[in-house]
Amino acid sequence: MKNRAFGSTGIQVSEIIFGAGAVGGVLIHKDDATKREALRRAFAGGINWVDTAAQYGSGKSEEALGWLLPESGVTPYLSTKFQLDVENLNDIPAQIEERLMASLARLKRTSVDVLQLHNRIGTKPGGRVMSVEQILGKNGIADGLDRLREKGLIRYAGITAIGEAAPVCEVIRSKRFDSAQVYYNLLNPSAGRSMPSAWTGHNLGGIIDACRSSGVAVMAIRIFAAGVIATDERTGRESVLTADTSVAEDERKSKAVFDAIDTLGKGHGTRAQVAMRFVLSNPDVSCAIIGSAELHHIDEALQGAAMGPLPADVLARLDVLYESDFRRV
Repeated sequence: MKNRAFGSTGIQVSEIIFGAGAVGGVLIHKDDATKREALRRAFAGGINWVDTAAQYGSGKSEEALGWLLPESGVTPYLSTKFQLDVENLNDIPAQIEERLMASLARLKRTSVDVLQLHNRIGTKPGGRVMSVEQILGKNGIADGLDRLREKGLIRYAGITAIGEAAPVCEVIRSKRFDSAQVYYNLLNPSAGRSMPSAWTGHNLGGIIDACRSSGVAVMAIRIFAAGVIATDERTGRESVLTADTSVAEDERKSKAVFDAIDTLGKGHGTRAQVAMRFVLSNPDVSCAIIGSAELHHIDEALQGAAMGPLPADVLARLDVLYESDFRRV
């Protein structure tokens, strides 16, 4: 397992990290023995980071890690997330601390390495969407996280870089945050490159550039598009995180991708491995978060990481696909 710089923090993070979310769900939906083995395989393979959130399984993911990590004998970096009700914001710093303390109780820890805002970011606040002012303004999210850092409850602060690209970039360029979880995959790489006019999807352009120039770590999320890229099997947990797409549309684009790659011959790995190798082909990505539903998915991911980035001819074939919106035009 290779490591990469985690932004400007000085941390070296494994190229792939263990995602303890609900879409893969191995720490939420499986029996205790499988949960133990999932983490054992991950750590044995060189993964040094686990990412969770209070919302994953309504706290079940954090609760599982609360007993699994001490049992494992390994102390990985650990990140979790909080979400605020934008319609009921009183004392933001106090609400963040309340959320964190509940997470720490479930995790059975006194601190975490990174605490991340789980709300979306946009120009009009409401529902799950927070504005730049609510995040960067006086007594906002950034101030609240700074106070937790001063108390020793967190080491670093992060955001989930989902929503409208312009306000997301504004938050990143403020340099008030150390990391950003960025939607980035084979079907929608817009956060890391300029997309051609024919391409359709939620445009997240400029986000990775903003992270690079601001020293903010890029944690790539949804690298399998909730599993659609990795497999044709469906679990019912295939949630769409971005606008301007659907599961059916992601399935169409995935088919076009692997039809094109197969014409180049074998040897690029499984669908999941190709998806992961694509993300790791971008040197601005600090790490890719992998979600696993089965134990063999972890083995598959570790083997894929060892294969390294995709070769130039495959990346060139993908460029052609983007020009035609995956053969739509």
